[in-house]
Amino acid sequence: MTPIIRHLEETTSTNTYLQEWIVKEEVPEGSVVTARIQTQGRGQAGNKWSAEQGKNLTFSMVLYPEFVPVNEQFIISQIVALAVKETLSLYVPDVSIKWPNDIYYRDKKITGILIENNLTAKTFSSSIIGIGININQQEFPENLPNPVSLIQIIGKEVSTDEVLEQFLSRIRCYYSQIREDKESVRSQYFHSLYRHEGVYTFYDVLRKEEIKASILSVENNGMLCLKKDDGEIRSYWFKEVQYIL
Repeated sequence: MTPIIRHLEETTSTNTYLQEWIVKEEVPEGSVVTARIQTQGRGQAGNKWSAEQGKNLTFSMVLYPEFVPVNEQFIISQIVALAVKETLSLYVPDVSIKWPNDIYYRDKKITGILIENNLTAKTFSSSIIGIGININQQEFPENLPNPVSLIQIIGKEVSTDEVLEQFLSRIRCYYSQIREDKESVRSQYFHSLYRHEGVYTFYDVLRKEEIKASILSVENNGMLCLKKDDGEIRSYWFKEVQYIL
């Protein structure tokens, strides 16, 4: 079945819309919902995604990765992050992936990704991938710590449709690739990470302390492994450690 692209003027959340859509009918894999306005746009860990009407690219995509074991579901996050990174790298340099899947331009956030997986006992039934890319928005709410957009970087507007087309081309390639070669994807992901080389300061949320450490690896399940400057190795789930910017 050919993927469908639905362009909405307004919805609460493209992820929510897509979740409800796949319950009502058979939706082809790779189908996309975009929205000029999201009244309840969502980010990671319950955060709200803020986007000015019609200025940015906010959309969700559905995949049915039944061939991916549940304990390797992080590979979906990796290919999505890589596809966004490569898309934005067509326009600006110095784009990287801040673990687990925020996309950064230098030290500023240009994209947020929210992936909601629907799982059976051992495999996926579906994966809803929500993405918000800052493209033509020039001003952001003061409570956002470090946002940036393409127009702020390059000084001119960029077509949101063009960015979407570039992303879809790349995600299709990566999605095909992980059927045969997950390891090369994991390697590309690691070498695309923000601050993947060198020693930096992190905040260990569990121990409530700052540490000096380097990124050692990212496990197949998504855990981040850090090597402290004293040689100790610590592993973290999302929200258990924070970058000090």
